[in-house]
Amino acid sequence: MIHHVWGLLHHPDAEWHKISGEHESVSHLYVHHVLVLAVIPVVCALIGTTQIGWTYGGSDTYKVSITDGLALGVAFYALMLMAVGVVGSVIHWLARKLESRPSRRNCIIFAGYIGTPMFLSGVFALYPALWFCMLGLVIGLLYSAYLLYKGTPSFLGISHKRGFIISTATLCIGVLVLEVLLAVIVLLWSMGSEYSVVWWFFG
Repeated sequence: MIHHVWGLLHHPDAEWHKISGEHESVSHLYVHHVLVLAVIPVVCALIGTTQIGWTYGGSDTYKVSITDGLALGVAFYALMLMAVGVVGSVIHWLARKLESRPSRRNCIIFAGYIGTPMFLSGVFALYPALWFCMLGLVIGLLYSAYLLYKGTPSFLGISHKRGFIISTATLCIGVLVLEVLLAVIVLLWSMGSEYSVVWWFFG
């Protein structure tokens, strides 16, 4: 399981060729990669927000109750799983005018592996300070963009010149959709902590 993680981080060119040659199914991608990695940010966020608490730059911290944390964690997990499929479908739609248009399956698989750094950057949520989580988000985003540019030509069967154009003009949009969805979930975690404070104050 998740045996492509190290390769994508250490030698992405070779790993993209390896992944492409496996002709993986979407269900296999989810079972052996996405379902496992998506647990990382959920568990880390659950621990961080319930045991340490959100901080927005000051000395005050705002904790989420275990009940609220579990509910938010389930929503977080479900939306991340959905985001991979959405991003893959967006990539497939945006590539509709390509002569050698990649299949929807390949686009979803591509999106799942591009999201690997974002899943791993979820460890930053163990310490849910806003600046620290933003740092993790930026690191994950930058490496996801790197995987995008490295993987587009080889994995989607596009020339390097066309791959650069498509990566910039279309596939980046798909990755940004994933980042926006993840950012929304982070906001939900912080809102959950704020609701807990309001309930405690007025309750």
